[in-house]
Amino acid sequence: MAAANLKPWASRPHKRYRLVDCRLIDCKNGEVYEHVTIDLAGGKIHRMTKLSKGPSPGDEVLSWTRGEDVTIVNLEGKYVCPGLIDCHLHLSTPPGEDGLKDTMNQDPDTSLLRQPYLAHEILKRGFTSVRDCGGAGLALKVALAEGLYPGPRLFIAGHGISQTGGHGDLRSSKDAEYACCGGNTHGLGRIADGVEQCLHAAREELRQGADFIKIMVSGGVVSPTDRLTNLQYTPEEVRAFTKVASDSGTYVTAHAYTPGAIRNAVENGVSGIEHGNLIDEPTAKLMAEKGAFLTPTLITYQAMASREFASFLPPSIAAKNEEVLAAGLKSIQIADQAGVTMCYGTDLLGPLQVKQTGEFALRKQAGLSALKVLQSATTNAARMLRQEDKLGRIKEGFFADLIVLNANPLDDIEVLDRPEKHLLAVIKDGRVLESRWSKLESEAARPTLIE
Repeated sequence: MAAANLKPWASRPHKRYRLVDCRLIDCKNGEVYEHVTIDLAGGKIHRMTKLSKGPSPGDEVLSWTRGEDVTIVNLEGKYVCPGLIDCHLHLSTPPGEDGLKDTMNQDPDTSLLRQPYLAHEILKRGFTSVRDCGGAGLALKVALAEGLYPGPRLFIAGHGISQTGGHGDLRSSKDAEYACCGGNTHGLGRIADGVEQCLHAAREELRQGADFIKIMVSGGVVSPTDRLTNLQYTPEEVRAFTKVASDSGTYVTAHAYTPGAIRNAVENGVSGIEHGNLIDEPTAKLMAEKGAFLTPTLITYQAMASREFASFLPPSIAAKNEEVLAAGLKSIQIADQAGVTMCYGTDLLGPLQVKQTGEFALRKQAGLSALKVLQSATTNAARMLRQEDKLGRIKEGFFADLIVLNANPLDDIEVLDRPEKHLLAVIKDGRVLESRWSKLESEAARPTLIE
């Protein structure tokens, strides 16, 4: 059967674009290049040229083969930036339920039907790639990759892996024991205890399409039976995870708050730390020496503590949230001073996910430069994903994932926290999927008019 008939949603050819007179933001060095022309073809950045001054009549048609259908758009000096990357979110907890418990325990079918909506909302904010740290599955990843639904590129962990009673174990103290021998799964997580179960769990997640392994090595805010300071997984268990990942050409990232938990992870081969709110200076220096990435998620704690979402957390969990919220800004400052490479993450759940861009403002509040914050959502994130030859910059041969802005985020990073005012268009895989600008038409499906 012809591919067009087998998967009709994946058969739409790419349009060719020439974007003329762009202000190109190079996130690697913070330079802004004026009068740049960017050619997009086949979902990639085909060619870039820079003029010494603005374009002259006729410049727009150079280099294309005669007769090819090319859409030429003069950006009139608008800013073009690589598509943003959120390195910590959970698509399997879409909005639609009231409160933390119901959000975390959505019916799987209901959740899956809601996830394309959430993916589209994320794309509208300028995020053309995301890393799901527990819950999203292969079906959604493939659907987004094939263009069945508009949404970002998706990198998945499958289920986050936790010890019994750890951060990924959502049972209360009154719930019954799980059946024998591990392997128990729920929406976001999987339980594994002991080296053999850890080996099996990691291999099983990779078999089901995981791009990396996510483990829990400390207590967490939303888990009901552990304290934030709990140390989880032995060094031998952590090394079991990192061995499986290394053998498969990928990596392990770890949920961790405290210095002890972070050290247990990094010293045993883990290459990424999620959250890290209680980090201290010696531990930050260790992370920098090992080249480990840190993905803070300050916005989730602020959102859960806000009046707007005051009823989202039960009181017992709200107290833990206040503890990590107070330490969050300081943790970013400690990591920055130690030279730790940081990535952009949000970790928002359910209705809180509308606050996704708020992390930009919080990192500015912590004292980070606009360039460092922008790099966390572009070049740093691409390196952590091991996609630095495809994502994170606007460069010939890279994926054509970019956003068009009417203001420079290097002047004020909070431009990215106001997409409704400053984000003119989102281009992913060379397709204009969202546009608030009349000069650049969205490729979203429209009905063919017959009258």
